[in-house]
Amino acid sequence: MIDHISLRVSDFQRSLAFYERALAPLGYKLVFSNDTEQYAGFAGPDRERIWIGCNDGPRGYAHIAILTPDRSTVRRFHEEALKAGGRDNGPPGLRPMYSPNYYGAFVLDPDDHNIEAVCFAKDEYAKPAASACRRSDRL
Repeated sequence: MIDHISLRVSDFQRSLAFYERALAPLGYKLVFSNDTEQYAGFAGPDRERIWIGCNDGPRGYAHIAILTPDRSTVRRFHEEALKAGGRDNGPPGLRPMYSPNYYGAFVLDPDDHNIEAVCFAKDEYAKPAASACRRSDRL
């Protein structure tokens, strides 16, 4: 089990607003924020943490996939992340090239990190995503 993940961000306030809204449907809550040193932490439902912060050093690409209990949570994540300023990187839908019940949605955060919500529960009404395989889906 992963305890925490840290992401470097270029604009702390913009990223704080993005993650606060995008992670809420997944059960994450802001548990710590330090505006002076520009870092913040969000706690998930099982105590796992996602930290964001502005600091010196290289910025790189990250892909985080967060497991959800159902497909409606995946859709809510995608909707809220887009409203928070994220960019669509793969709409909610099945991705059978990964596994028969892989249902995910992908959003790029303000620093182009690929943030995903994924569910493996069966749902007879789900359809494959309109663009079921974007390059970044595989990373």
